[in-house]
Amino acid sequence: MPLALLALAIGAFGIGTTEFVIMGLLPEVANDYGVSIPTAGYLVTGYALGVMFGAPLMTVLGTKVPRKRMLMLLMGLFIVGNLISALAPAFSVMLIGRVVASLAHGAFFGIGSVVAAGLVAPHKKAGAIAMMFTGLTVANVVGVPLGTLIGQSAGWRVTFAVVAALGVVGLAGVAKLVPDVPRAEGVRLRHEMAAFKNVQVLLAMAMTVLGFGGVFAAITYIAPMMTHVAGFADGSVTWLLVLFGLGMVGGNLVGGRFADRALMPMLYISLGALSVVLALFTLTAHDKIASAVTVVLIGALGFATVPPLQKRVLDHAHGAPTLASAVNIGAFNLGNALSAWLGGVVIAAGFGYTAPNWVGAVLAAAALLLAVVSAALERRGSAPGAVVADSVPAERRAAVHH
Repeated sequence: MPLALLALAIGAFGIGTTEFVIMGLLPEVANDYGVSIPTAGYLVTGYALGVMFGAPLMTVLGTKVPRKRMLMLLMGLFIVGNLISALAPAFSVMLIGRVVASLAHGAFFGIGSVVAAGLVAPHKKAGAIAMMFTGLTVANVVGVPLGTLIGQSAGWRVTFAVVAALGVVGLAGVAKLVPDVPRAEGVRLRHEMAAFKNVQVLLAMAMTVLGFGGVFAAITYIAPMMTHVAGFADGSVTWLLVLFGLGMVGGNLVGGRFADRALMPMLYISLGALSVVLALFTLTAHDKIASAVTVVLIGALGFATVPPLQKRVLDHAHGAPTLASAVNIGAFNLGNALSAWLGGVVIAAGFGYTAPNWVGAVLAAAALLLAVVSAALERRGSAPGAVVADSVPAERRAAVHH
């Protein structure tokens, strides 16, 4: 394993911790600021929207910057955002801090995915991407539960201060281990934008929004669901997040392994099973053991989709993949924002804390339908815009030649 992949995983660990730790601390943050649980859920939605808009924005701004330097700048922005959250005197200021931190998220994973894929042989790209995302998944086994425990015992502000310190470690790791990767010569913004004319790229991003949105519909409200419905004590949320994280680690590694062999079948299985498990969560949430098992399965099935979806975008935008890769990370978080908002809506409407599970099941089923449509178009060889992805390398070669 190239050491650069370890450095990227370290940065991903810090980012993953700040993204997911808020879910275990929603009750504490809501009580401190005197807001409702659905209102506190805006901290999840705001972060996700920041990733969605920040991913293309920061990637475009970084087109003239070497990739290593850009990764370091993004980690610096991440540190600042978490310090704002830790010191926020009002809910609105904390929301601003979450958005600032989120601006680094999409571009870091987008640029990092391209760097990771470029460090290994072509048939190992999905595995390399999965290795980087392992930092994100391990964060849910170690960083998020530990951050939740710290937040419940010492205060949630301490948690975000610790997360900022993790960002410093990530910055040092990138500076030390990631090689200086030269920018691709001749590739300009118009080449990057050409990828979005490819219907397969757009379909993959839509699958990303809906599929991972299904996961967040349930997991955003895991704390109130498990304490009010399943009957767990507040302190048990930490260990439930550990189980979710273990499922994520396993699903991510399995998804990376099989995406290099059978990408579309991997998506069919993971998205179909995810939809079924989320629907069943409405029932299993009333039993402690059954709900714990379901949480593991949601993590595993949800993250089994990440490497294949990211690789599919890279494959169909292979001439100039950086912007498309970053935007797809934003698509993950658009799904997070959409599902967190929808979950809050059904709870506020009086349908109970298990209602978001039905939202997630519908979203995952819609992603499966898009996967079937995408494969059918690919088999027919009649997907509109398919030629565009191949035209980009030609344009790039012409630019380099002249």
